Amino acid sequence: MIAQLSGNLILRSPDKLIVDVNGVGYLVHSPLSTFYSLPELGGQVALKIHTHMSEQALKLFGFLTQEELTLFETLIGVNKVGPKLALAILSGMSPADLTVAIQNNDIARLNKIPGVGRKTAERLIIEIRDKLPKLEATPQSHVEHWEGNAIMDDALSALVNLGYKKNEAERALKLLSGKDKETPALEVLIKESLNLLS
Repeated sequence: MIAQLSGNLILRSPDKLIVDVNGVGYLVHSPLSTFYSLPELGGQVALKIHTHMSEQALKLFGFLTQEELTLFETLIGVNKVGPKLALAILSGMSPADLTVAIQNNDIARLNKIPGVGRKTAERLIIEIRDKLPKLEATPQSHVEHWEGNAIMDDALSALVNLGYKKNEAERALKLLSGKDKETPALEVLIKESLNLLS
C-alpha cells in the first residue's frame, strides 16, 4: 500500500500527474485543489496518497495536504460516491467551502458541482456532516503559463473532465479570454471558469 510519494514532477495537468521516484514514474490522479498549488515541472513534490484497488485497476490519488486526503477518504465512504466523483467534488469547491456547505445543509450550493444531484447532496450532508474535520483553505499559487492556445485546450479538457458540457465550458473560457490581452495562467483560467459556471 502506497501512502506517500516524493519525487520530481514530470507531468502536470489538471486531471493527472506523473511523479518520478528514483526513475519510476507514478501516475497519480488529483483534484484541482492540489493542482493549483503544485510546483513547476521538474520541481520536487511530496504527495499524500490514497491507493484505491478495484477489480479493474489499482489507482493512486494524490493530495498535497492531509486535510485534502482526509476529506477525500471521508467522501468515498458515502454511499454511491466513488473516487471519480470525490475528485470532482474537491475540484468543484475548496475543502473549506465544501465543509461549510455540508455543515450548513447548503444543498443548492452542492448541486452546482457536476455529478452531484439533490440526492447525492443530501447523502453527503446526512452521512458526513458530523465526521468532517475543521479544514483550512489551501493557499493557491499560479506558477505556469503556456503560449498560444494550449492553455485554452488544457482548461477546456479539465472542465469537460469535471462534467461540464463542452459548449458551456467553451463559452466561459471565451468570456475570460476576452478580458485580458495576456493569456492567464491555467490555474487562474480554470478557477475563474468554475466561478462562472457555478
